[in-house]
Amino acid sequence: MGVPIGIISGYRRGIVDDVLMRIMDAVVAFPGLILALGLVAALRGSLRNLVIAIRIANVPWVARLVRAQVLSVSQQDFILAARAVGSGHVRIMAIHIAPHSLAPVIVQSTLGMGYAVLTEASLSFIGAGVPPPTPTWDSMLQFAFGFLEREPLLSIVPGLAIFLLVLSFNLLGDILRDVLDPRLRGTR
Repeated sequence: MGVPIGIISGYRRGIVDDVLMRIMDAVVAFPGLILALGLVAALRGSLRNLVIAIRIANVPWVARLVRAQVLSVSQQDFILAARAVGSGHVRIMAIHIAPHSLAPVIVQSTLGMGYAVLTEASLSFIGAGVPPPTPTWDSMLQFAFGFLEREPLLSIVPGLAIFLLVLSFNLLGDILRDVLDPRLRGTR
């Protein structure tokens, strides 16, 4: 949802940009975990609603990143040439601007996945995540919390699994940044 909002906001500018970015500012005003918790509570706990809540909490960050990219790309000569030959706004946004703005979004998405895992873990740990009997590492952590002194492995294994998953998403983001960033291609 953040990609089209960012593209429209950065391309149209003016009042459209102001309205969309103020809406994003309003969403950012709430901490992501609190916003996700409120949405899960309002929508009732299920895996689908949890995913929706986490996505909504991430929308402003993606929208801002895409908007910044679009502001930069929209001043390039090939965009001016597309306008000169009579390409419509939708075509310019879809064919010319979007592909040139998505590399940072792909990298941010991998980092957002780590954030989503941690948010889901936090919500599940406090009982607002995926409802039982669906097994999750977070529900395993919540269950094992009472046995921490007697059986520490019950907490260590799922906690380590969450850590390694988040770490792998972050490392994937670094690799994708190195591959997709044209400024870094000549330095390696």
